[in-house]
Amino acid sequence: MLPLRAIRPTILRHCLTTSSIRTYAAQTPGNPMLEIFDRRTKHLQKDRAAHNVEESRKVDYLKDEVAMRLCERLLDIKRTFPNVLDLGANSCNIARALTQPNIDYTTPDDTQTPPLAERISKLTCVETSRALLHRDEDLPFNKEIDITREVTPDLETLSYEPNSFDAVLSSLSIHWVNDLPALLAQVNTILKPDAPFIAAMFGGDTLFELRGSMQLADMERRGGVSPHVSPLADVRDVGSLLTRAGFKMQTVDVEDIVVEFPDTFALMQDLQAMGESNAIMHREAGPLSRDVLLANDAIYHALHREEGAQGIPATFRLIYMIGWKEGKDQAQPLQRGSGDVNLKDLLGGGQFEKP
Repeated sequence: MLPLRAIRPTILRHCLTTSSIRTYAAQTPGNPMLEIFDRRTKHLQKDRAAHNVEESRKVDYLKDEVAMRLCERLLDIKRTFPNVLDLGANSCNIARALTQPNIDYTTPDDTQTPPLAERISKLTCVETSRALLHRDEDLPFNKEIDITREVTPDLETLSYEPNSFDAVLSSLSIHWVNDLPALLAQVNTILKPDAPFIAAMFGGDTLFELRGSMQLADMERRGGVSPHVSPLADVRDVGSLLTRAGFKMQTVDVEDIVVEFPDTFALMQDLQAMGESNAIMHREAGPLSRDVLLANDAIYHALHREEGAQGIPATFRLIYMIGWKEGKDQAQPLQRGSGDVNLKDLLGGGQFEKP
């Protein structure tokens, strides 16, 4: 077994899947009857993580990667954005991604196109943790985009005027929101007509390996199960939530990023340094016992370590969503049955050519 931190986590593979979605971590859509997440705890976790600047920057590999993939979705929208909101900005990962040159894969030599920051006049970054929000304000990317940083008590109440923003972006923050339907409705209100909301959040299958092995370790060593991994929304609920909030022309897709770690201790250490530790309201106080942690590590390796692999995989399920606020001249989908091309003709009459 590799020693702790002997290797940095590396992205093993990326795959788009919908057939293997598990439902045990799904959160029922609609207004929550009670608070699931402790907002004060989450605020303290982010502050603690940000104060260790060097370690916090080392574990930004996942947030930076997701921010880049989210910003790539802006490449298909051929317009400028005078005023953009970054909702739950973390350490301004989206701002950093917007200042990076983009590769145009449609050209023979894969030439680089100008950064998306050139199409954005002003970016307002909102975050609950002042320490995390201002962690990287001295880095060079701040000079390449007009950033305004704003600290808010929580992300569930937006104090902006209706029709204020030309786009709202959010990367890996809204999975900690208790009342997601109300937040989406507020986002729709503060957007200008025919403006997009583009977001990425962790979905219900995230860290299913850790969730399962921790439950088995609890049963083995303590004779019961306690929640150690926060519940997350399921992809099948996101489309209906966007519809209820008034968004049109929705797009929802799922992507798995699998990261390799030396052991479960390195995984949990990185989650803590990211500020992504468990924040359930009625979780057990105090650290986990050594017996449970050792049992969890052994079970995780037995169930999920692939033959010949140096480390163990940890799956992060990303749900990407795009919704547009209704606008006067917005493009509308064609009426059902109005197509003039038969799909059967395109598929060759449904018959496959024999080799």
